[in-house]
Amino acid sequence: MAKETTLILFKPDAVSKNLVGTVLQRFEGAGFIIRGIKMMMLSDELLAEHYSHVADKPFFPEIVEFMQQTPVVALALEGEDVIAKVRDLLGPTDSTKAEKGTIRGDFGQDMMVNVCHASDSPENAVAEVKRFFGDDEVFAR
Repeated sequence: MAKETTLILFKPDAVSKNLVGTVLQRFEGAGFIIRGIKMMMLSDELLAEHYSHVADKPFFPEIVEFMQQTPVVALALEGEDVIAKVRDLLGPTDSTKAEKGTIRGDFGQDMMVNVCHASDSPENAVAEVKRFFGDDEVFAR
């Protein structure tokens, strides 16, 4: 098993429904360690970079509008195989296909309104943590 750090973004639906603490408790209960956490508004530029893989799609403006409805909470989370384990805890990206007991199955609504973004690979996790956190905002514990 590899110790990894992943990025979680608590999306506007999680923030507006006061689910951040509930979901964070599930992550901590699974044994993961918070290395960085902050609330922030996402700029057009940051969203264009973060969602560059879909920035040319017709639905991209909807993503930007949704992700700017409220501040988001960015979380750098560490643990053994945390990337895969967090994605298992979350359930499928499409909340309508997520089983009850997963975070998205319990709290999500659809493909976009799905509580959290989570890094999907070790390479993306490194890039995403750097995108949302400065070196002085991620701490060893």
